Amino acid sequence: MLNQILAKIQSLPDALNKVTAWKQSGEKIIWTNGVFDLLHLGHIKYLCEARSLGDRLVVGLNSDASVRRLKGPHRPINDQESRLYHMAALQMTDLVVLFDQDTPIECILSLKPDVLAKGGDYDPRQVVGGKEALAWNGSVVIVPFESGFSSTEIIRKIKSIPG
Repeated sequence: MLNQILAKIQSLPDALNKVTAWKQSGEKIIWTNGVFDLLHLGHIKYLCEARSLGDRLVVGLNSDASVRRLKGPHRPINDQESRLYHMAALQMTDLVVLFDQDTPIECILSLKPDVLAKGGDYDPRQVVGGKEALAWNGSVVIVPFESGFSSTEIIRKIKSIPG
């Protein structure tokens, strides 16, 4: 079973080979990305919804260095290896790709997914890679966040525990 999980964790060049083969088979590729630090129910529901938009879900995962630049020196809580395994172990994910940049634009431009899925209150025109995806006849889908779930809130709760 561990081999099945590890097989989902791919470098960008290897992911491109898989995505190209899937596209040639007529499969619809969905891309989403994030930190996915403290995995919670909101993440799971979001990823299930994203996966329902096509045939294959590719998840871009911010590296530890990227997370520190974006969220500060105390994040992530779980290192990138742990987060890669968490994402790859999920049934709805087909590939997980680590990226070190602040945005996943390099991955998006390389893989050219059919759908960019993003969680939250984004304007589709503001999603990284959105304009490019529309130019190759892809689409951008905003999946509303499930309220009440937040990694930052989980961290606050843990910090408030005495002792």
